Amino acid sequence: MGRNPRLTVLACAIAIYFGCIVSPPGLMDDVDAVQAQIARNMLQSGDWVTARLNGIAYLEKSPLIYWMMAVSMRIFGPHDWAARIPLALGVVLLVYCTMRFSAWAFGESAGPNSGLVMATCIGLWLFTRIQIPDAILTLTITIAMWTFLRALEEGGTLWPALFAAAIGVGLLLKGLIAAVFPVAGALLYLAITRQLLRRETWRKLRPLSSAGIVLLIAAPWHVLATLRNPPYFDFTKIGRAHV
Repeated sequence: MGRNPRLTVLACAIAIYFGCIVSPPGLMDDVDAVQAQIARNMLQSGDWVTARLNGIAYLEKSPLIYWMMAVSMRIFGPHDWAARIPLALGVVLLVYCTMRFSAWAFGESAGPNSGLVMATCIGLWLFTRIQIPDAILTLTITIAMWTFLRALEEGGTLWPALFAAAIGVGLLLKGLIAAVFPVAGALLYLAITRQLLRRETWRKLRPLSSAGIVLLIAAPWHVLATLRNPPYFDFTKIGRAHV
């Protein structure tokens, strides 16, 4: 792979994923068009809390993917390729984190090989042809699992904080699934390795401060979105079903 295999793999990933954002197909009906239009509406209205589609609040999804697309459109203009830049960048970062994770866990030579497999994975490529945040969600889960293991190995405050930050960002990206997968995986690992009930384990993971970081990142939008779009309940219908 040359003198610097990591740079070679990153160049390959950049060529594949940034090259594809300007190739057909453009934004398609359904998911692609909906995601990009919501981001454009957010940019035009200046309301970064409530996502809207055709004037109707669209709160089924977390907003981070819309924020990233809106920022990209502000910089590069309201183009379909501009809407795809955050996803392409997220995949390149995923390839980089995969290399670093593998090199840390299995040795330096494993890093570029793992990164190359990730960069040329057809499944990952297909997921970046549709405007859904799953590839970036994979990045947050990868970072969470890597930092979780490093917290166990090395201790300190940095790795638990990064573990919590990855989960918090994932919650803004895809909802609870971003927390369920890494937390469940971490608990399963601790159980298998018989570290679950050790005091030293939880001292290293710092669960209270980690929970605070998750809330600091994810809670503000959820609170603001709820305050601006309170749940509607028609109290006049109470008892009608029994008449």
